[in-house]
Amino acid sequence: YTAPQALDIINGGRRMMPSFKQIDANDKDALIAYLFDQKNSGAANFSDDGKKEVMGKTEKSPFVPYSMTGYNKFRTPEGYPANMPPWGTLSAINLNTGEFLWQQPLGEYPELTKKGIPITGTENYGGAVITKGGLLFIAATPDKKFRAFNKWNGKLLWETSLPAAGFATPSTYEVNGKQFVVIACGGGKLGAPSGDSYVAFALP
Repeated sequence: YTAPQALDIINGGRRMMPSFKQIDANDKDALIAYLFDQKNSGAANFSDDGKKEVMGKTEKSPFVPYSMTGYNKFRTPEGYPANMPPWGTLSAINLNTGEFLWQQPLGEYPELTKKGIPITGTENYGGAVITKGGLLFIAATPDKKFRAFNKWNGKLLWETSLPAAGFATPSTYEVNGKQFVVIACGGGKLGAPSGDSYVAFALP
């Protein structure tokens, strides 16, 4: 976007984003100046290319106090998160009280497990699905595992390996009176290889 287009979005909103007309004009000017690395004069006029004209000439700020360099992660030299485990958890919360009912590490680094290190959990992307019988199914981890937990106490009941990591939320459905659970195995995040399959399991 150019600066005028960004200002139009702030003033008019876009899709699910509401309008922010209530923001003071000087604050809008400061915001646009920051976003487009321009000097904030308090009264901006924008050219078609998004540059700000200040008293007849275009200026850029000599100093920007903050900048974005991406979502950098603090890692050990070996590539693990540089903080104490667990590095990913599955939690059950009582919505009436806000208290944890249980919490389990979710995901593992097989090479650490082989060394006798307790399950550390991993960064995870993907939700869970829960059946009427109290089974909680979730993938979400880069170790390519698909797991079933007891909804009430968090006990791991079953796990299997997928062809690729399932960074998605499972779905459950019924065919001819038999229940199935399916997970998309796309991988492609957190160093996990990409995949292109859906895997369905039949519930007993």
